[in-house]
Amino acid sequence: MTSIFEVSPRCKELQKKLLDFVENDCLPAEEVYESQVGTGDQRWKSVPPIMEELKAKAKSLGLWNLFLHKSYPEGPGLTNLEYATLCEITGRCPRVAPEALNCSAPDTGNMEVFAKYGTPEQKQKWLVPLMNGEIRSAFAMTEIAVSSSDATNIETSIQRVGDHYIINGHKWWISGAGDPRCKVYLVMGKSDPNNESKYRQQSIVIVPADAPGVQVVRPMHVFGYDDAPEGHCEVKFVNVKVPVANIIHGEGRGFEVIQGRLGPGRIHHCMRAIGMAERTLDVMIARVTDPSRRTFGHILARHGTVAADVAKIRIDINAARLMVLAAADKIDKVDAKGALRDIAMAKVMVPNMLQRTIDLAIQAFGAAGVSQDFPLARFYAGARTLRIADGPDEVHIQQLARYELLRGEDIRSKQEAVLARRAQIYANNSKL
Repeated sequence: MTSIFEVSPRCKELQKKLLDFVENDCLPAEEVYESQVGTGDQRWKSVPPIMEELKAKAKSLGLWNLFLHKSYPEGPGLTNLEYATLCEITGRCPRVAPEALNCSAPDTGNMEVFAKYGTPEQKQKWLVPLMNGEIRSAFAMTEIAVSSSDATNIETSIQRVGDHYIINGHKWWISGAGDPRCKVYLVMGKSDPNNESKYRQQSIVIVPADAPGVQVVRPMHVFGYDDAPEGHCEVKFVNVKVPVANIIHGEGRGFEVIQGRLGPGRIHHCMRAIGMAERTLDVMIARVTDPSRRTFGHILARHGTVAADVAKIRIDINAARLMVLAAADKIDKVDAKGALRDIAMAKVMVPNMLQRTIDLAIQAFGAAGVSQDFPLARFYAGARTLRIADGPDEVHIQQLARYELLRGEDIRSKQEAVLARRAQIYANNSKL
């Protein structure tokens, strides 16, 4: 862990406690968790019992709801930077550790929305049970019929009729919607499609999961993984009726809400990805230094290409970590909007780094690397997906390029000033 960015003594203590919990409880429970995921009709109706045991232990250790920034009275008092360092540790066991701490997506983002924008009544009904780990949630934005990387394309209708909203839309890749504990959706749609500003057309409304007209159509598969029990589902909202009190932050504020939600969330994803990369490197090193595995008379680590891959991975991980921590630190200092450029750089750099790392590890493992006996295949599915989730690479690259190119006029002015000063020096017999 880098020491360039200072964290509080309390955070350092949490790091030690969390690392012990992940290494001695979560990782050993990983295979047990997978074996307890239901099969057949029970796949989407049950939750691995060991998860409740892990949650109870995490609570007793004070490792609970660590994600919520210190600016919220409901949170544990950590900065984004401090939580980022903890996120990396949970990333070593991504299927189990985040949920055990009540720090898994999409719940963390949804809880932050309720904490930041929710009314007292909304907080009592939804935020409290979410923070207690009693229920789970989903965020419904991506749509099957449009290119949702441009959120202005969202077509779901949120129509006000008297004291209610009527919602009609067809979503997919809605993470968490398959979970039997999922009790609430935050749904993004258009409440004012004719507004002159395309960024004021959207709103977000609270939809109870058991509301009439909510239809979970099917779980989507990611390279064959369905990620039960939470899943990533296709969901239809057919004439769903909710009271106007279910609006989040007012009509036309949807973009404002999702930007506040996604900024810190992208940092969480990136730091967990770095934890995944660290574990990937660990299992790779264990494999290539195993004295029982030799090719052409040498252990794998003695082959130059393998050793070089290990070194390159270490360089990439360390560089990526600094990038993300810098972005988290900037969010703390100037908020997520002021850190957009740093968040964009991290969101592009880290998933690509993780994908390369896993790919090199798989190559070192050979056929075993793509099997169910090691975590690499599932890690790869997650890494590749992360290059699309929360904004694809291309969107962040385009945004970053726009920021950089805005500097063009200023750069040219400085170059002209240098040329003018140079001419003065020559005119003064090459003296300052």
